[in-house]
Amino acid sequence: MRIRVQKYGGTSVADLECMQKVREKVLKALDMGYKVVVVLSAMSGETNRLIEMAGRWSKRPDLCEMDVLLATGEQTSIALFSMLLKECGVKARSMLGFQVPIQTDKSFGKARILDIDADKLKAVLDKYDVLVVAGFQGCDSEKRITTLGRGGSDTSAVALAAALNAEDCEIYTDVAGVYTTDPGVCPQARKITKIAYEEMLEMASMGAKVLQIRSVEFAKKYNVPIHVRSTFSDGPGTLVVQEDKSMESAMVSGVAYDKDQARITLVEVFDEPGVAAMIFEPISRANIVVDMIVQNPSREGKTDMTFTVPKGNTEETLKILKRIKSDIGASGILHDADVAKVSVIGVGMRNHSGVAAIAFSALKNENINIMIISTSEIKISCLIEEKYTELAVRTLHEAFGLDK
Repeated sequence: MRIRVQKYGGTSVADLECMQKVREKVLKALDMGYKVVVVLSAMSGETNRLIEMAGRWSKRPDLCEMDVLLATGEQTSIALFSMLLKECGVKARSMLGFQVPIQTDKSFGKARILDIDADKLKAVLDKYDVLVVAGFQGCDSEKRITTLGRGGSDTSAVALAAALNAEDCEIYTDVAGVYTTDPGVCPQARKITKIAYEEMLEMASMGAKVLQIRSVEFAKKYNVPIHVRSTFSDGPGTLVVQEDKSMESAMVSGVAYDKDQARITLVEVFDEPGVAAMIFEPISRANIVVDMIVQNPSREGKTDMTFTVPKGNTEETLKILKRIKSDIGASGILHDADVAKVSVIGVGMRNHSGVAAIAFSALKNENINIMIISTSEIKISCLIEEKYTELAVRTLHEAFGLDK
Protein backbone atom coordinates (compact mmCIF):
# COMPACT_ATOMS: atom_id res chain seq x y z
CA MET A 1 0.00 0.00 0.00
CA ARG A 2 1.48 3.34 -1.13
CA ILE A 3 0.52 6.03 1.35
CA ARG A 4 0.89 9.79 1.05
CA VAL A 5 0.07 12.19 3.87
CA GLN A 6 -1.07 15.68 2.94
CA LYS A 7 -1.65 18.47 5.46
CA TYR A 8 -3.57 21.66 4.66
CA GLY A 9 -3.51 24.74 6.87
CA GLY A 10 -6.28 27.16 7.75
CA THR A 11 -5.94 29.39 4.68
CA SER A 12 -6.08 26.29 2.46
CA VAL A 13 -9.50 25.31 3.82
CA ALA A 14 -10.86 28.82 4.44
CA ASP A 15 -13.93 28.39 2.22
CA LEU A 16 -15.54 26.21 -0.45
CA GLU A 17 -13.37 27.55 -3.26
CA CYS A 18 -10.18 26.81 -1.32
CA MET A 19 -11.39 23.32 -0.40
CA GLN A 20 -12.10 22.62 -4.07
CA LYS A 21 -8.43 23.38 -4.83
CA VAL A 22 -7.45 20.98 -2.05
CA ARG A 23 -9.70 18.32 -3.55
CA GLU A 24 -7.92 18.67 -6.90
CA LYS A 25 -4.59 17.87 -5.24
CA VAL A 26 -6.03 14.89 -3.38
CA LEU A 27 -7.57 13.52 -6.59
CA LYS A 28 -4.21 13.92 -8.33
CA ALA A 29 -2.52 11.81 -5.63
CA LEU A 30 -5.23 9.16 -6.00
CA ASP A 31 -4.61 9.07 -9.75
CA MET A 32 -0.93 8.39 -8.98
CA GLY A 33 -1.92 5.26 -7.06
CA TYR A 34 -1.67 6.53 -3.49
CA LYS A 35 -3.94 6.01 -0.55
CA VAL A 36 -4.17 9.49 0.93
CA VAL A 37 -4.37 10.61 4.54
CA VAL A 38 -5.46 14.26 4.55
CA VAL A 39 -4.81 16.22 7.74
CA LEU A 40 -6.76 19.46 8.04
CA SER A 41 -6.51 22.52 10.27
CA ALA A 42 -9.48 24.62 11.31
CA MET A 43 -10.70 27.19 8.79
CA SER A 44 -8.66 30.40 8.80
CA GLY A 45 -9.58 32.56 11.80
CA GLU A 46 -11.76 29.92 13.45
CA THR A 47 -9.38 29.05 16.28
CA ASN A 48 -8.96 32.73 17.17
CA ARG A 49 -12.75 33.14 17.12
CA LEU A 50 -13.17 30.25 19.55
CA ILE A 51 -10.46 31.59 21.86
CA GLU A 52 -12.14 35.01 21.87
CA MET A 53 -15.49 33.37 22.62
CA ALA A 54 -14.04 31.45 25.56
CA GLY A 55 -12.67 34.71 26.93
CA ARG A 56 -16.19 36.15 27.06
CA TRP A 57 -17.48 33.16 29.01
CA SER A 58 -14.58 32.88 31.45
CA LYS A 59 -11.73 35.14 32.57
CA ARG A 60 -9.49 32.08 33.03
CA PRO A 61 -10.90 29.30 30.83
CA ASP A 62 -10.21 25.76 32.04
CA LEU A 63 -7.51 24.27 29.81
CA CYS A 64 -9.22 20.92 29.45
CA GLU A 65 -12.49 22.54 28.33
CA MET A 66 -10.55 24.85 26.02
CA ASP A 67 -9.23 21.77 24.21
CA VAL A 68 -12.77 20.43 23.82
CA LEU A 69 -13.83 23.80 22.38
CA LEU A 70 -10.87 24.34 20.05
CA ALA A 71 -11.07 20.81 18.63
CA THR A 72 -14.42 21.71 17.06
CA GLY A 73 -12.62 23.86 14.48
CA GLU A 74 -10.90 20.87 12.89
CA GLN A 75 -14.04 18.78 13.25
CA THR A 76 -15.90 21.25 11.04
CA SER A 77 -13.13 21.22 8.41
CA ILE A 78 -12.89 17.45 8.08
CA ALA A 79 -16.66 16.96 7.92
CA LEU A 80 -17.10 19.54 5.13
CA PHE A 81 -14.12 18.28 3.14
CA SER A 82 -15.25 14.65 3.42
CA MET A 83 -18.63 15.71 2.02
CA LEU A 84 -16.81 17.38 -0.86
CA LEU A 85 -14.86 14.20 -1.66
CA LYS A 86 -17.92 11.95 -1.46
CA GLU A 87 -19.75 14.36 -3.76
CA CYS A 88 -17.43 13.29 -6.59
CA GLY A 89 -17.49 9.57 -5.74
CA VAL A 90 -14.35 9.21 -3.60
CA LYS A 91 -14.43 6.57 -0.87
CA ALA A 92 -13.58 8.80 2.06
CA ARG A 93 -14.32 9.18 5.76
CA SER A 94 -13.46 11.66 8.44
CA MET A 95 -11.67 10.76 11.69
CA LEU A 96 -11.19 12.76 14.87
CA GLY A 97 -8.04 12.45 16.97
CA PHE A 98 -9.61 10.09 19.52
CA GLN A 99 -10.94 7.84 16.74
CA VAL A 100 -7.51 7.15 15.25
CA PRO A 101 -6.51 7.19 18.16
CA ILE A 102 -3.67 9.67 18.53
CA GLN A 103 -2.56 9.07 22.12
CA THR A 104 -1.07 12.07 23.95
CA ASP A 105 -0.02 13.06 27.43
CA LYS A 106 -2.25 15.17 29.67
CA SER A 107 -0.69 18.57 28.93
CA PHE A 108 -3.88 20.27 27.80
CA GLY A 109 -3.25 23.01 25.29
CA LYS A 110 0.23 21.75 24.38
CA ALA A 111 0.01 17.96 24.52
CA ARG A 112 2.74 15.73 23.12
CA ILE A 113 2.01 12.67 21.00
CA LEU A 114 2.89 9.39 22.72
CA ASP A 115 1.54 6.79 20.31
CA ILE A 116 -0.58 6.26 17.19
CA ASP A 117 -2.40 2.97 16.54
CA ALA A 118 -1.00 2.42 13.04
CA ASP A 119 -2.49 -1.07 12.64
CA LYS A 120 -5.99 0.19 13.34
CA LEU A 121 -5.50 3.11 10.98
CA LYS A 122 -4.21 0.88 8.17
CA ALA A 123 -7.22 -1.40 8.63
CA VAL A 124 -9.51 1.59 8.10
CA LEU A 125 -7.41 2.74 5.14
CA ASP A 126 -7.94 -0.68 3.53
CA LYS A 127 -11.65 0.17 3.29
CA TYR A 128 -11.28 3.75 2.07
CA ASP A 129 -9.16 5.62 -0.45
CA VAL A 130 -8.94 8.82 1.61
CA LEU A 131 -8.97 9.36 5.36
CA VAL A 132 -9.60 12.94 6.39
CA VAL A 133 -8.06 13.34 9.85
CA ALA A 134 -8.48 16.25 12.23
CA GLY A 135 -5.11 17.85 12.87
CA PHE A 136 -3.98 19.50 16.09
CA GLN A 137 -5.79 17.04 18.35
CA GLY A 138 -5.56 13.70 20.15
CA CYS A 139 -6.71 12.16 23.41
CA ASP A 140 -5.15 11.22 26.73
CA SER A 141 -5.30 7.87 28.54
CA GLU A 142 -8.75 8.77 29.88
CA LYS A 143 -10.04 9.54 26.36
CA ARG A 144 -10.23 13.26 27.10
CA ILE A 145 -9.66 15.49 24.07
CA THR A 146 -6.26 17.19 23.94
CA THR A 147 -4.74 19.69 21.52
CA LEU A 148 -1.11 19.98 20.45
CA GLY A 149 -0.65 23.76 20.52
CA ARG A 150 -0.46 26.31 17.73
CA GLY A 151 0.63 24.75 14.45
CA GLY A 152 -0.09 21.31 15.87
CA SER A 153 -1.60 20.05 12.61
CA ASP A 154 1.92 19.93 11.15
CA THR A 155 2.93 17.61 13.99
CA SER A 156 -0.20 15.48 13.50
CA ALA A 157 0.63 15.03 9.82
CA VAL A 158 4.29 14.09 10.28
CA ALA A 159 3.47 11.74 13.17
CA LEU A 160 0.87 9.98 11.03
CA ALA A 161 3.33 9.73 8.14
CA ALA A 162 5.89 8.17 10.48
CA ALA A 163 3.38 5.72 12.00
CA LEU A 164 2.07 4.63 8.60
CA ASN A 165 5.51 4.51 6.98
CA ALA A 166 4.22 6.87 4.30
CA GLU A 167 6.40 7.68 1.30
CA ASP A 168 6.35 11.37 2.19
CA CYS A 169 4.44 14.11 3.96
CA GLU A 170 3.29 17.12 1.98
CA ILE A 171 2.63 20.26 4.02
CA TYR A 172 0.45 22.62 2.00
CA THR A 173 0.20 26.26 3.00
CA ASP A 174 -0.28 29.72 1.49
CA VAL A 175 3.43 30.16 0.67
CA ALA A 176 5.44 28.40 -2.03
CA GLY A 177 7.97 26.84 0.35
CA VAL A 178 10.65 27.75 2.88
CA TYR A 179 12.42 31.05 2.16
CA THR A 180 15.84 32.38 3.10
CA THR A 181 13.96 34.80 5.35
CA ASP A 182 10.50 36.35 5.70
CA PRO A 183 9.61 37.79 2.25
CA GLY A 184 7.36 40.30 4.00
CA VAL A 185 10.42 41.78 5.70
CA CYS A 186 12.97 41.23 2.94
CA PRO A 187 11.59 41.27 -0.64
CA GLN A 188 14.87 39.74 -1.87
CA ALA A 189 14.20 36.50 0.03
CA ARG A 190 14.54 33.38 -2.13
CA LYS A 191 12.77 30.04 -1.93
CA ILE A 192 15.06 27.25 -0.74
CA THR A 193 14.92 24.10 -2.88
CA LYS A 194 16.20 21.73 -0.20
CA ILE A 195 16.96 22.22 3.48
CA ALA A 196 18.31 19.89 6.18
CA TYR A 197 16.19 18.88 9.17
CA GLU A 198 18.69 20.56 11.51
CA GLU A 199 18.50 23.86 9.64
CA MET A 200 14.71 23.72 9.60
CA LEU A 201 14.66 22.95 13.32
CA GLU A 202 16.78 26.01 14.03
CA MET A 203 14.69 28.22 11.74
CA ALA A 204 11.45 27.01 13.36
CA SER A 205 12.83 27.53 16.87
CA MET A 206 14.14 30.97 15.93
CA GLY A 207 10.76 32.25 14.79
CA ALA A 208 10.18 31.01 11.22
CA LYS A 209 6.45 30.23 11.00
CA VAL A 210 6.42 27.79 8.06
CA LEU A 211 6.61 24.57 10.14
CA GLN A 212 5.97 23.84 13.79
CA ILE A 213 9.20 22.79 15.49
CA ARG A 214 7.81 19.52 16.86
CA SER A 215 6.79 18.42 13.37
CA VAL A 216 10.41 18.80 12.23
CA GLU A 217 11.64 16.90 15.31
CA PHE A 218 9.32 14.03 14.40
CA ALA A 219 10.44 14.10 10.77
CA LYS A 220 14.12 14.03 11.73
CA LYS A 221 13.67 11.24 14.28
CA TYR A 222 11.74 8.98 11.89
CA ASN A 223 13.35 10.19 8.64
CA VAL A 224 10.08 11.41 7.12
CA PRO A 225 10.68 13.59 4.02
CA ILE A 226 8.61 16.78 4.23
CA HIS A 227 7.61 18.68 1.11
CA VAL A 228 6.44 22.23 1.90
CA ARG A 229 4.25 23.44 -0.97
CA SER A 230 1.60 25.99 -1.90
CA THR A 231 -2.05 24.94 -2.10
CA PHE A 232 -2.64 27.59 -4.72
CA SER A 233 0.02 26.64 -7.27
CA ASP A 234 1.56 23.50 -8.76
CA GLY A 235 5.20 24.52 -8.56
CA PRO A 236 7.78 22.57 -6.56
CA GLY A 237 8.20 23.67 -2.97
CA THR A 238 10.96 23.00 -0.44
CA LEU A 239 12.15 19.53 0.54
CA VAL A 240 13.09 19.07 4.20
CA VAL A 241 15.37 16.04 4.37
CA GLN A 242 18.53 14.57 5.86
CA GLU A 243 21.66 16.67 5.40
CA ASP A 244 23.82 15.91 2.36
CA LYS A 245 27.15 17.22 1.06
CA SER A 246 25.58 19.76 -1.29
CA MET A 247 24.07 21.66 1.66
CA GLU A 248 27.49 22.38 3.16
CA SER A 249 28.61 24.60 0.27
CA ALA A 250 26.57 27.57 1.47
CA MET A 251 27.92 29.34 4.56
CA VAL A 252 24.42 30.38 5.71
CA SER A 253 21.04 29.09 4.50
CA GLY A 254 18.67 31.54 6.12
CA VAL A 255 17.96 34.39 8.52
CA ALA A 256 15.18 34.09 11.10
CA TYR A 257 13.79 36.48 13.66
CA ASP A 258 11.59 36.30 16.74
CA LYS A 259 9.86 39.29 18.32
CA ASP A 260 8.19 37.16 20.97
CA GLN A 261 11.02 37.71 23.42
CA ALA A 262 11.41 39.42 26.80
CA ARG A 263 14.72 40.01 28.55
CA ILE A 264 14.93 39.53 32.31
CA THR A 265 17.95 40.43 34.45
CA LEU A 266 18.56 39.37 38.05
CA VAL A 267 20.89 41.93 39.58
CA GLU A 268 23.63 40.82 41.99
CA VAL A 269 22.63 37.23 42.72
CA PHE A 270 24.94 34.97 44.71
CA ASP A 271 27.71 33.56 42.53
CA GLU A 272 27.87 30.11 44.07
CA PRO A 273 26.90 26.51 43.20
CA GLY A 274 23.17 25.81 43.07
CA VAL A 275 21.95 29.35 42.48
CA ALA A 276 21.29 28.80 38.76
CA ALA A 277 19.24 25.71 39.65
CA MET A 278 17.25 27.72 42.21
CA ILE A 279 16.42 30.22 39.44
CA PHE A 280 15.58 27.95 36.54
CA GLU A 281 13.98 24.90 38.20
CA PRO A 282 10.78 26.73 39.31
CA ILE A 283 10.60 28.42 35.91
CA SER A 284 10.82 25.00 34.25
CA ARG A 285 8.11 23.58 36.53
CA ALA A 286 5.84 26.36 35.28
CA ASN A 287 6.45 25.11 31.69
CA ILE A 288 8.15 28.37 30.73
CA VAL A 289 10.80 28.00 28.03
CA VAL A 290 14.04 29.87 28.75
CA ASP A 291 16.10 30.66 25.70
CA MET A 292 19.24 32.82 25.80
CA ILE A 293 21.21 32.96 29.08
CA VAL A 294 24.25 35.06 29.97
CA GLN A 295 26.04 35.51 33.29
CA ASN A 296 28.35 38.41 34.00
CA PRO A 297 31.78 37.95 35.62
CA SER A 298 31.66 37.64 39.40
CA ARG A 299 32.45 40.62 41.60
CA GLU A 300 32.70 40.21 45.38
CA GLY A 301 30.72 36.98 45.27
CA LYS A 302 27.86 38.47 43.25
CA THR A 303 26.90 38.35 39.56
CA ASP A 304 24.13 39.49 37.21
CA MET A 305 22.11 36.80 35.40
CA THR A 306 20.23 37.69 32.20
CA PHE A 307 17.94 35.42 30.17
CA THR A 308 15.01 35.55 27.76
CA VAL A 309 11.51 34.06 27.91
CA PRO A 310 8.46 34.36 25.63
CA LYS A 311 6.72 37.71 26.13
CA GLY A 312 3.51 36.03 27.23
CA ASN A 313 5.34 34.39 30.13
CA THR A 314 6.94 37.60 31.44
CA GLU A 315 4.54 38.29 34.30
CA GLU A 316 4.51 34.69 35.50
CA THR A 317 8.32 34.55 35.39
CA LEU A 318 8.58 37.78 37.39
CA LYS A 319 6.21 36.39 40.04
CA ILE A 320 8.41 33.30 40.40
CA LEU A 321 11.56 35.39 40.68
CA LYS A 322 10.05 37.69 43.30
CA ARG A 323 9.28 34.63 45.46
CA ILE A 324 12.91 33.48 45.39
CA LYS A 325 14.56 36.91 45.25
CA SER A 326 15.84 36.86 48.84
CA ASP A 327 16.98 33.21 48.60
CA ILE A 328 19.31 33.97 45.69
CA GLY A 329 20.46 37.32 47.10
CA ALA A 330 19.20 39.41 44.19
CA SER A 331 19.21 43.17 44.77
CA GLY A 332 16.83 43.79 41.87
CA ILE A 333 14.87 42.34 38.96
CA LEU A 334 14.81 44.15 35.60
CA HIS A 335 12.81 43.28 32.49
CA ASP A 336 12.48 44.59 28.95
CA ALA A 337 9.89 43.40 26.41
CA ASP A 338 11.12 45.66 23.56
CA VAL A 339 13.68 43.17 22.29
CA ALA A 340 13.94 40.70 19.42
CA LYS A 341 16.19 37.85 18.38
CA VAL A 342 17.75 37.59 14.92
CA SER A 343 19.59 34.47 13.85
CA VAL A 344 21.73 33.28 10.95
CA ILE A 345 21.44 29.54 10.30
CA GLY A 346 23.23 27.01 8.12
CA VAL A 347 24.87 23.58 8.26
CA GLY A 348 27.69 25.11 6.21
CA MET A 349 28.88 26.93 9.34
CA ARG A 350 30.61 23.71 10.38
CA ASN A 351 33.03 24.08 7.49
CA HIS A 352 33.29 27.86 7.08
CA SER A 353 35.13 30.28 9.34
CA GLY A 354 34.29 33.93 9.84
CA VAL A 355 30.49 33.63 10.07
CA ALA A 356 30.32 35.48 13.38
CA ALA A 357 32.68 38.19 12.15
CA ILE A 358 30.53 38.84 9.06
CA ALA A 359 27.32 38.96 11.14
CA PHE A 360 28.70 41.23 13.86
CA SER A 361 30.35 43.59 11.37
CA ALA A 362 27.15 43.90 9.35
CA LEU A 363 25.15 44.83 12.46
CA LYS A 364 27.88 47.23 13.61
CA ASN A 365 27.77 49.05 10.25
CA GLU A 366 24.06 49.74 10.86
CA ASN A 367 24.78 50.83 14.47
CA ILE A 368 22.71 47.95 15.87
CA ASN A 369 23.79 47.00 19.39
CA ILE A 370 23.93 43.33 20.41
CA MET A 371 22.69 42.64 23.96
CA ILE A 372 23.13 38.85 24.13
CA ILE A 373 24.78 36.32 21.81
CA SER A 374 24.08 32.59 21.73
CA THR A 375 25.48 30.02 19.36
CA SER A 376 25.15 26.41 18.30
CA GLU A 377 27.05 24.40 15.72
CA ILE A 378 24.84 25.74 12.92
CA LYS A 379 23.37 28.96 14.36
CA ILE A 380 24.35 32.40 15.69
CA SER A 381 21.63 34.39 17.48
CA CYS A 382 21.75 38.02 18.63
CA LEU A 383 19.33 39.79 20.93
CA ILE A 384 18.76 43.37 19.78
CA GLU A 385 16.30 46.23 20.26
CA GLU A 386 12.99 45.27 18.65
CA LYS A 387 12.78 48.46 16.58
CA TYR A 388 15.82 47.33 14.57
CA THR A 389 14.47 43.84 13.73
CA GLU A 390 13.58 44.36 10.07
CA LEU A 391 16.76 46.33 9.38
CA ALA A 392 18.87 43.61 11.00
CA VAL A 393 17.18 40.87 8.96
CA ARG A 394 17.73 42.67 5.66
CA THR A 395 21.30 43.56 6.62
CA LEU A 396 22.26 39.98 7.50
CA HIS A 397 20.45 38.59 4.46
CA GLU A 398 22.52 40.83 2.20
CA ALA A 399 25.77 40.31 4.12
CA PHE A 400 25.67 36.56 3.47
CA GLY A 401 24.63 36.89 -0.17
CA LEU A 402 21.29 35.17 0.33
CA ASP A 403 19.64 37.48 -2.18
CA LYS A 404 21.81 36.09 -5.00
